Amino acid sequence: MSKTADKKKLTVAVQETEDITVANTDVLTKYKAAADITNRVIAQVAAACVDGASVLEICVNGDKAIEEGTKTVYNKGKINKGVGFPTSISVNNVICHFSPLASDPESALKLKTGDMVKVELGAQIDGYGAIAATTVVVGASKENPIKGKQADVLMAAYQAAEAAIRLIRAGNANTLVTDNVQRIATAYGCKPVEGMLSHQQEKNVIDGKKQIILNPTEGQRQDFDKCTFAENEVYCVDIMVSSGDGKIKNSTSRTTVYKKTATNYSLKMQTSRVVLSEITKKFGQFPFNLRLMEDERKARMGLLECIKHNVVTAYDVMEEKEGEFVAQFLFTVCVMPSGPLRITNTPIDLEIIQTEKKIEDEEILALLASEIKPKKKSANKKKKAEAAAAGEEKKE
Repeated sequence: MSKTADKKKLTVAVQETEDITVANTDVLTKYKAAADITNRVIAQVAAACVDGASVLEICVNGDKAIEEGTKTVYNKGKINKGVGFPTSISVNNVICHFSPLASDPESALKLKTGDMVKVELGAQIDGYGAIAATTVVVGASKENPIKGKQADVLMAAYQAAEAAIRLIRAGNANTLVTDNVQRIATAYGCKPVEGMLSHQQEKNVIDGKKQIILNPTEGQRQDFDKCTFAENEVYCVDIMVSSGDGKIKNSTSRTTVYKKTATNYSLKMQTSRVVLSEITKKFGQFPFNLRLMEDERKARMGLLECIKHNVVTAYDVMEEKEGEFVAQFLFTVCVMPSGPLRITNTPIDLEIIQTEKKIEDEEILALLASEIKPKKKSANKKKKAEAAAAGEEKKE
């Protein structure tokens, strides 16, 4: 056997035995490094959501900040890194994925005081993504607090996210999250967005097999795969709550966010093959915005065949009924042996929210009052416990 063949065999063996879970310290460190960038950028983007701000500029600057952040870490060797989810700014009844191009009519959209804004973005390092989303109301302050439907839906989404993080621990069922989010939303006179999914994450995969569903229809509930969370898994948990009936529809806004799938298909058109090659080299299997492609017009042409054969999937802009509000809190969490470890933040100022509604369910209140992660015993306490145990053994 040649030396080249030996090297190939060794490479394959290493790849097969590589631990890509957070049980591997190197993997957890990469998740945390990506999360540090995400947390820093989402705070900057949320602060930029002020009266008169351009949505397009916020999205562009958010993606630039993520790219600049990832350039400063893991610079030895060839490690894929960059945007894990493109910056999206979805306003009021628009639910998700709004990130316009300069050529779109919506590129002129500016934020105004009173707008409820959902900010979603993420970074990835070596295929390990850390995504986050938060909700802010433009111009809100202690002097100008959030009230009415906006306050109700914002608190419902926040408390539902706080409950979810406490439930995502080894041995718990995904249905626990579904049911508790529903109960919390009901307490505030709101509804979770129907059929919204959260996914398990793995290396280069943000839409893994295990899922959590919100507000499922009867048919969805019957067909949905029940599962339990296990140690060393990672989840991207997306909590979306509506002041309306939670039913969504496609917006008239053009889709700008896409993602390559794991499907292989021999594309017929040369343009499609060129576009897919560019997507693969630049973004791998992470979502991307069309504005980052070399030629926007050719990219749209090539994407048609890619989408038709499920080689690329579209993240359509979705919306609720006009006049309703949707709040979102999304976080990335690692299921550690000691409990859930939330690595991405969802910034919120609770002091400026004034809702007249509250949770009265004792079971939910107890859950929210519980610690997210059990406290570790101090070294001194551990030694004392061991000494006491040794003393008991001597007595016997």
